[in-house]
Amino acid sequence: MKAYLLCFHSFFLSFEIFSHLFNYSKLYFTGLDIGTTSTKAVVFDISGRVIAQKSINYQMIHSHPDWSEQNPDEIYNAVKECLDYLGKRSLIQYVSFSSAMHSIMAVDETGTPLTNLILWADNRAIQIANELKTSEIGQEIYHRTGTPIHPFSFLCKILWLKEHEPSIFKQTHQFIGIKEYVWFKLFGHYEIDYSLASATGMMNISNLEWDTMALALVGISANKFPTIVSPTFSRTMANKRFFMGAADGPLANLGTGAISPNKMALTIGTSGAVRVCSTTPYTDSQMRTFNYLLTDNQHIIGGATNNGAVILQWLKEQLLQTDESIEKLIENAEKVPMGADRLLFLPYLLGERAPIWNAEARGIFFGLSINHSQAHLTRAVLEGLILNIYSVGKILMEQNPITEICASGGFAKSSFWLQLVADIFQKKVVVSENVESSAWGAVILALQGLELEPKNAIQNTAKVFLPDESKATFYTELHQKFERIYLKMKDEF
Repeated sequence: MKAYLLCFHSFFLSFEIFSHLFNYSKLYFTGLDIGTTSTKAVVFDISGRVIAQKSINYQMIHSHPDWSEQNPDEIYNAVKECLDYLGKRSLIQYVSFSSAMHSIMAVDETGTPLTNLILWADNRAIQIANELKTSEIGQEIYHRTGTPIHPFSFLCKILWLKEHEPSIFKQTHQFIGIKEYVWFKLFGHYEIDYSLASATGMMNISNLEWDTMALALVGISANKFPTIVSPTFSRTMANKRFFMGAADGPLANLGTGAISPNKMALTIGTSGAVRVCSTTPYTDSQMRTFNYLLTDNQHIIGGATNNGAVILQWLKEQLLQTDESIEKLIENAEKVPMGADRLLFLPYLLGERAPIWNAEARGIFFGLSINHSQAHLTRAVLEGLILNIYSVGKILMEQNPITEICASGGFAKSSFWLQLVADIFQKKVVVSENVESSAWGAVILALQGLELEPKNAIQNTAKVFLPDESKATFYTELHQKFERIYLKMKDEF
């Protein structure tokens, strides 16, 4: 019977694909990207051309100092609204998921949330993380799981719940992230892909199972977590196929083509990250970088920063309190000399992940004078964000001969910001026509699940930014100063 069912499934899949091959223009693939500030559904054809998109925004909740949460049902409703919008236009055939990483919530046996969604930016577990990351067991768990010890991880957040919310800890049937919650609401199964499982700090990257040492430390069994499945795993609902997909960071590598060792993906949205792809796992002796899986033989190695474009939004709304658009602020910043007339910005408003892994770090404007204007502040923020992420990229470039940076995310719409990347990294920066790289990466996984290849894939390099070699020495020295200031100040946070 099992063999018969496998044969039938194979026949059905072949028929499903064959029935569409006569008219590729009628194939629609949706990358459903569940982000920190919005959910976006992007519909592509098989060549990667965007057919339609729908986006729904939502807010964070900061009910206590260091807490960053969201209402999981608000996000689920945003997903449903996006799907309903596309469904009414007959644009849904295949859907594949992308999701922000490091969000966790507890649910009971009925799937009802016992907590809000606790986000990557939540730092309530600072003390637990600080104690654990200097211990031998903490360091061993890092090398087993590839996830640095930090308040963002499931490991530290669950330990916090166990200590501070013991009744919730005892009631919890499953510890899950937002994509797993949405998947359960749609299909009634708790399942998680390799990348999001490895990002929890609870999965062993060698055997792709929940790590026994991490489980023992937390004091729970593996059945408290979803079943780990391939990113090409799928389920069917109303004659539509939904693929598991993966985390937004690894998918940005796939979507931008940064899969070969000499290419590095750089993404800046609300937060930011730089990542390279490797066929073998790699952990850092100083625990500065992560190692997440995309597929069973593709490891995404890199580091993420808490402080991305959200800092620019803070500058506009909270510090400058201006009605000028961010685009106008950037335009004005272009007129300021590089280095912002000796004004330097350390962007640690939300604490920091890579490479310093210091949740207690805070932002600094260093060198303020009476002559500095809004434009100087803006330029310093833009440079500071790239100098910070260069600290991570420099570590990766020591291990890999990087020749090209594939940029994506909202910041990739700014030519000035992209040129800053080229000048600070001293590498060629390439931007694709469609900057929705995580959504397209999710669709590529769906195509792999269907045993299809993108047909006549668009050669969609939109812009190339070459480094100005005359600026190399200046930015090298500025970056060294950036790191020196942090080292001098870190004990004062």
